[in-house]
Amino acid sequence: MTIAPDPSLLAWLDQEDKRTAQTIRAHGTSNEYVFGDMPRRETPFSYTIGLFGLGHPELLVFGLDPRTSGLLLNDVAARVRAGDDLVAGQLLEFAGWGHRVTVEEVPNPGEIVFAANRYYQRPAEASVPVYQLTYDDRGGLFPWDDGYDTAAWIQPRPGTFRA
Repeated sequence: MTIAPDPSLLAWLDQEDKRTAQTIRAHGTSNEYVFGDMPRRETPFSYTIGLFGLGHPELLVFGLDPRTSGLLLNDVAARVRAGDDLVAGQLLEFAGWGHRVTVEEVPNPGEIVFAANRYYQRPAEASVPVYQLTYDDRGGLFPWDDGYDTAAWIQPRPGTFRA
């Protein structure tokens, strides 16, 4: 027996698809923000939708509030749209933000970027590629450095997070 999809869910998904397409047309990308649960140490995350259409991996960041993640993703996405082709291991710096970012390849994007895969109509096993933007802590240390502040900065290592 096949269960028919809920019509209200289908209508909502159609509206989301339309909103995403309009945002990409107007701004070049759309950002998807997923709230975490900080008392349970579940980190929020955000990712772009739209860069895959330019032949570039989407961008993902963990642990930032909606405003900061939006500013970061929009800045880096603008660099990509201007011709910068990011590569894993690349170090990025930002005027006005005291953090550096390392670009890392995400080995399991199909378990994270559901909205991007829906937009591009790709199954999880053929997911759009994704780069994680991993930023340093206040001391300039990255998650792989000894002394990194894990109490304040929750950034899962690529491949260890599933949404």
